[in-house]
Amino acid sequence: MTAHAASASSQLKVPDAPGKKTGWAVVGLGYLAINEILPAFAKCLHRLGEGEEVILITWLHEAQRSVMKVHPGNDMNNPLTGVFATRSPDRPNPLGLHRVKIVEMDGLRLRVGPIEAIDGTPVVDIKPMLTKSCDE
Repeated sequence: MTAHAASASSQLKVPDAPGKKTGWAVVGLGYLAINEILPAFAKCLHRLGEGEEVILITWLHEAQRSVMKVHPGNDMNNPLTGVFATRSPDRPNPLGLHRVKIVEMDGLRLRVGPIEAIDGTPVVDIKPMLTKSCDE
C-alpha cells in the first residue's frame, strides 16, 4: 500500500475548545496538516481547492488488528460489541474515514479539519464529496 503523503500527518492543531489546550497536540479534535503530498501524486490535487469537503482515508496505524469486540466508547458499562458495529479504531483492517474541509492549500501541503486523529497517521487516499447520489 502506498500512502499519498510523505509524512502523512504532521501535527494536529487543536483550536480553542473547552477542556483542550490550544497548540500542538498528539491526540484530539482539530485541524490536521498534511505535510506534503508525494510529488508523484501532485497531479492528483488538480481541481481540488480550499473550502471543499473531502473524505480523507487514513490507515489507523496504532490499531490492534486482532480485536474483534470492544466496549463502545471504552466504557465497560456498554456491552461487548463487534467492531464493525462501532467506531473503534481497533479492527482487522483499520481504515479511518474522515469527512473534512480543505482549510488551506500551499503547493503539496494541505490543512484539513476538523478531524480526530493522532500525529503520524498515514493518509491513504483523498476522495471528493459527491453532491448527489449515483442512484438519482
